[in-house]
Amino acid sequence: MPLSLTLASLWGLTACLLGLAPSRFHWPAAICLIATGIPLLGYVTLQMGPWWGLAMMAGGVSVLRWPVFYAGRWLRRRLLHG
Repeated sequence: MPLSLTLASLWGLTACLLGLAPSRFHWPAAICLIATGIPLLGYVTLQMGPWWGLAMMAGGVSVLRWPVFYAGRWLRRRLLHG
């Protein structure tokens, strides 16, 4: 398996394990997962192509759905209310 997919699998496993932590650790863990996931997503896309990159992005969004939900709500509020 290519290195990028191995690292992406480890990222997913780490995300699942961090989800078992007490809730006070969820937002700091989400920030760390986002900070490591964005470069990892670029690496997967570079090494494996755009379809794998889209698949990994969909997996990351499914794991980090609440930060994505709040970011979308913030963006919608900024665009609609100027």
